[in-house]
Amino acid sequence: MGKRQRRQNEAINKLSKKQKKHLKEFGEEHPFHDSVGDRDERTQIVHLRDSPERRKAESDDDAELEEQPSAYQKLLGTLKQSEDDSEEDETDDDDEEEEEELFEEDEGSELELEQDREEVEEEEEEEEEPEAVEATPILKGDEAAVEVDEALDGDGDKSGQQGGGEFTDKKHESQFSLETNIPAEGDPDTADDATTEGEEDTFIKHMETELSEEEVKQLADGRRTKSQTKWPKLGNLLCSSSLDKFPAPGQASSISIPPLHKALQANWTSLNQAVQPQGAPQKELSELQKELLGLMGTYRDVYMPECPPSAQGKEVRGAYCLHVLNHVLKANSNVLTHNAQLKEGKITEDETRDQGLTRPKVLVVVPFRDGALQVVQTFIHLLEPKDKRMDVSNKKRFKDEFGEDPEDRPPNLIRPDDYHAIFSGNVDDHFRIGISILKRSIRLYAPFYSADIIIASPLGLRTLLGVEGEKKRDFDFLSSIEVLVLDQADVLLMQNWEHVLHVMKHLNLQPLDSHGVDFSRVRMWNLNSWAKYYRQTLVFSSIQEPQINNILTKHSFNYRGQVATKNLPKIGSICQVLVQLPHVFQLFHSDSFMDQDARFQFFVDKVLPQYRDSVMAHTFIYVPSYFDFVRLRNYLKKEEVNFTSISEYSQRSEVSRARHYFQKGNIQFLLFSERFHFYKRYTIKGIRHLIFYGLPTYPHFYSEVCNMLTAGSDGAESASWTCTALYSRYDAHKLAAVAGAERAAQMLQSKKPVHLFITGDDKTS
Repeated sequence: MGKRQRRQNEAINKLSKKQKKHLKEFGEEHPFHDSVGDRDERTQIVHLRDSPERRKAESDDDAELEEQPSAYQKLLGTLKQSEDDSEEDETDDDDEEEEEELFEEDEGSELELEQDREEVEEEEEEEEEPEAVEATPILKGDEAAVEVDEALDGDGDKSGQQGGGEFTDKKHESQFSLETNIPAEGDPDTADDATTEGEEDTFIKHMETELSEEEVKQLADGRRTKSQTKWPKLGNLLCSSSLDKFPAPGQASSISIPPLHKALQANWTSLNQAVQPQGAPQKELSELQKELLGLMGTYRDVYMPECPPSAQGKEVRGAYCLHVLNHVLKANSNVLTHNAQLKEGKITEDETRDQGLTRPKVLVVVPFRDGALQVVQTFIHLLEPKDKRMDVSNKKRFKDEFGEDPEDRPPNLIRPDDYHAIFSGNVDDHFRIGISILKRSIRLYAPFYSADIIIASPLGLRTLLGVEGEKKRDFDFLSSIEVLVLDQADVLLMQNWEHVLHVMKHLNLQPLDSHGVDFSRVRMWNLNSWAKYYRQTLVFSSIQEPQINNILTKHSFNYRGQVATKNLPKIGSICQVLVQLPHVFQLFHSDSFMDQDARFQFFVDKVLPQYRDSVMAHTFIYVPSYFDFVRLRNYLKKEEVNFTSISEYSQRSEVSRARHYFQKGNIQFLLFSERFHFYKRYTIKGIRHLIFYGLPTYPHFYSEVCNMLTAGSDGAESASWTCTALYSRYDAHKLAAVAGAERAAQMLQSKKPVHLFITGDDKTS
C-alpha cells in the first residue's frame, strides 16, 4: 500500500497547476492530458459497484419513483465530498480565481500590484503550454479527490483544521475550548493578575463598565469635547471624549504601565529582544514604549501617525503586542476562573457574564506576511518561560508560509532605508491566521471561532467577508472584537484602502448564527449590540493622512475617548532637495477635500498649456491618486498629446520603453503614478520639468523625485529646470510636511496664490 501511495503522489506532483485543479474538481485528469500509445488497446468493460450513498438513496426513494436521479446526478454523487472535508481549499481556489479575473477585467483595479500581476501572467503562460505527461497511474473518483486535497494542502491533518476549515475544529475543540477547561489549583491562568496589591486593574474596570441608553445616544451623536496636552516622548496629544465622566488623560507622570498578567511578568521587560538578532545586547524598554503602554492601558483609542518603520516601528509593534497579550490572557483567565467557581457552586450564572458572542477578541491588521511573522515571534517571546520551551503548534508550517525565501530577495538591491524597512521579509499581502492562547501554549492556524487573536491583511479579510448576495461569506467572527490594531496604516493606504473600510463596516455586527455560544455567559453590552462602544482602536502610521484620520472620526465610538499625537514638522522635505531648482507652489480653490474636479480643471486650464510647447519637453507629471492618473491619461489621449505613462499596473516591458523614449526626448510628457514609485523606487532619467499634480503622500517622495533631475544629465541644462506643485487649503498636512509648518502657515494665510522657493542656493522668496 505504501508503494501505491508513493506512485500516486509522484503522479500528482508531475501535473501542472491547471491539471491538478481539474483533477480535484472532476476526480480524473482532463482527456487532453491522457497518455495515448501508438498501438491499439483492447476495450475493457468495467462494472462499477454501487456506492453506499446510492443504495441508501434507492431504498429511501421507493415511494418517489418519478424523481429518479439522472445519470449526471449519479456521477456527481460519486464525487461528493464528505462533510468532514476542509473548506479552506475551496475558499483559496475561489480567491485565486477572483484575483485572476480582476487582473484580466480591469486595469484600474487596485487589488494587486505589478509584481503580483506579472507572476499571475507567468503562471497563465505556463498553464497554456501543455506539458508532456508520463505514463503514470491515473486516480479517479473519491480516491483522487482525497489524494489531490492532501497533495495541495501539504500538511494534511497536521494543520489541525477539520470540519469547517478556518471556522471550526471538532477534533481539537475540547482541548482549546474555554468553556470546558477547568484550571487546576495554583494554575497561573487563575492567579491574581495585578502586579502589586491594591493596584486598580484597568481591564476589569473597562469591561465591567455599564453604559446607560442616554450615554449610548451621546456616543452615537459623535459630539466630542477636545483638549490638548503634551508628553515628553509622544509630544502633543489631541484628546477627545464624548462622556464627561471619562475626561482626557493628564500628564505622562499620572499614567503608569497597567497591571500585567502573571504569565507576562517574566519577559515583558525584555520586550525588545523579540526582534533583536541572537546574541545582541539586551535593550531596555524605551520611554516611548512606556508612554504608549500607559496610554493603551487606559483603553482609549490611540492614533500615532509619526512612527516610520525604519525608526519607531519596531518599538511600537512590541508595545501593542504586549498590550494585546495582556488583554487576551486576562479575558481567558476570567473565564477559566468562573468555570472553576461554577463547578464548585461558589457563584451563580448571573455573575459569570464574561464573554462575547464569539471568541475572537483581537484583530491585528498588517500589510504583509512578514509583519504577521514579527507579531507572532513577539507573542512567543513574551509567553515562553525562560527555563523551558513553549508549546507552539504548527510552528514549522507557519515559518514555511510566513518566512522569507532568501532566493526571492534580489541581490545588491540599492533602495532607500524606508524601502528596505517596509519590504523586508515575505511581502505577500493575501493571508489570514487565527491564534488561540490557553495555559501558556499558543496554537497557530486555530479556526477563527476557536481563536483569540486574528492576524490578517485587508485583502485576506476582504475575500472572506465577501459582499451582500454572495453565498460563501462570513463575518460573524468579527462580532466581538474588543481590540483592533491597524499597523502600518500608510502601507495599507497604498495597497487598497477600500478593503480596510470594508473590514471596518463589518466589525461588531450582530452575528447571523449563534455558533454554540452560551448566552448566559455573554455580557449584556454584547447582547445589546453595544460592542462598538467598548472596542479599542489602535492605529499606527508614518504619515498624517485624512483618510486614515477618518477611521477614528467615523468608525470608532470608544466610550473612553480618543488620543492622537499631532506634531507638525518644523523642517520640510524640501530641505533635502540637493539640486538648484526653483519650486513654484500654486494654490487653487477647492470646496472640499473630495473635490477633484477643481484640481483637474485648474491643471487643464492654467498649468498644462504652459508646457505644451516643444521647448518644455521632458516634462514629468507626478500623480498621487490612481483615479486622477486614469483621468489625466484619458484626457491626454483624447487631446492627442505626445505622452506615455507608467503606473503600478504597467508591465516591465512597458516601463522600459517609456523610460527609454522619455530619456531620448521622443516623448514630451511622462505620466507617473505615486504607487509605482512606492513599490519600485526607479530613478527616471531625462527629467527637466517637474509637475506635482498633488503633493506626495510621503513627504520624502518630494525630495526623491526632485533629486532625479541630476540622473542622466551633465548639468548643462540645469538653468532651465523647473518644478511646479499644486495644492489647496485642504492639503495643509502635506504642505507642512514638504515646506515646513511655519512656511505652510504663511502660504495658506497669504492672499497670493503663487509662492516660489529656490533650493541649492541661499536665495529664497
